[in-house]
Amino acid sequence: MSQRPAVSVLLAGATLLSSSTVGRFVYTPLLPWLVGVLTVQQGASIASWNYLGYLIGALLALRWHQVTQIRPQLPWALALHVVTTLAQTQVESVEALSTLRLLNGISNGLVFVQAPSLILEWLARHRRTSSSGLVYLGVCVGLIVSSFMVSLSNGVLEGPERWWPAALLSIPLAWWGWQQLAGLDMPPEDAHKDSAQPRSGRLLDRASTPLFLSYAGAGMGYILPMTFLPMVARLQVEPGDILVESSWLIVAVATLPSPWLWNRLGALFGDTLALRFSYITQLAGVLAALLLPGAPGILLCAVLVGGTFLGTVLLTQRLARALHPHQGPRLSAALIALYSLTQLAGPWLTGVWLSMGGSLHSAFWLGAGALLWGLIWMLLVPRRA
Repeated sequence: MSQRPAVSVLLAGATLLSSSTVGRFVYTPLLPWLVGVLTVQQGASIASWNYLGYLIGALLALRWHQVTQIRPQLPWALALHVVTTLAQTQVESVEALSTLRLLNGISNGLVFVQAPSLILEWLARHRRTSSSGLVYLGVCVGLIVSSFMVSLSNGVLEGPERWWPAALLSIPLAWWGWQQLAGLDMPPEDAHKDSAQPRSGRLLDRASTPLFLSYAGAGMGYILPMTFLPMVARLQVEPGDILVESSWLIVAVATLPSPWLWNRLGALFGDTLALRFSYITQLAGVLAALLLPGAPGILLCAVLVGGTFLGTVLLTQRLARALHPHQGPRLSAALIALYSLTQLAGPWLTGVWLSMGGSLHSAFWLGAGALLWGLIWMLLVPRRA
């Protein structure tokens, strides 16, 4: 396997992320069609269980962060993802579905940390880290496929049956992707050869602490428009407007070029500078929804946030490894755990704001504030080539 081209490794990783993305994010476009089986409140609660599971999975990945641990753990995480997605086709009770979504979230948290981490370490071993962001193309494809999957099954499948397309697609994607990665030439000792720094066990220091604080803002800043933009569109545009039904699809399509674009910008200008620009772009998207009510603001927000949030993820992961090359997978897991925690906080704070009489539209100021926080801390992160 030592002569494997980077493109085949990246394709395998993208396939694994696509499998997990379909199983996780198909719930967003599927939820309106499950109303009747579920109430809106139950649907929101089930989504929260999945977010919590994702956080738990990321924390487990923080515990199992070494290459020798990732190799045996990753296939089990993929198996859990496939089994829980299949089981969702057979349950209707809120309690059972909540449990399955929790377990599915745990598997997704592990996969989303361990697969890119393993690939990043392999690329670093072969001096190809500048290509690492392309693995997130799998997330883009998964978002688009999940949206079309729900649309094409309308009128054909009902209730729990609507999980079948995601379940059946996840199986071959997970199997093929892991088959390609199982034999990577990654002796654990080689993962540290490119580090000229002392191998401190500290995750936080003067270089990485601003990056962590910045990433906390990214998690809360992106989750508000990604969760509530379709509802804001429904409240602001005319009934029957194309944005009412397609705002989520626009977000998904906007993600498609983003891994290549931000990976390229990071390679050209440095990950630190590109990451600062990604925060500015996301902030502009959220402000567009706030300051340009109606269709123009919704469209700009969908394009700018959808086309940027994955860039923030891939650039942050790569920059973290540049700051501490000897503990890349551990840093990746810690960052995603923090990102997951602030994702949970965003909708919760929105609920508090609504209970105080605020509007859903004005709650986007929370997202704008979080992204501004992230940008300010990014200015304190040292530049790296």
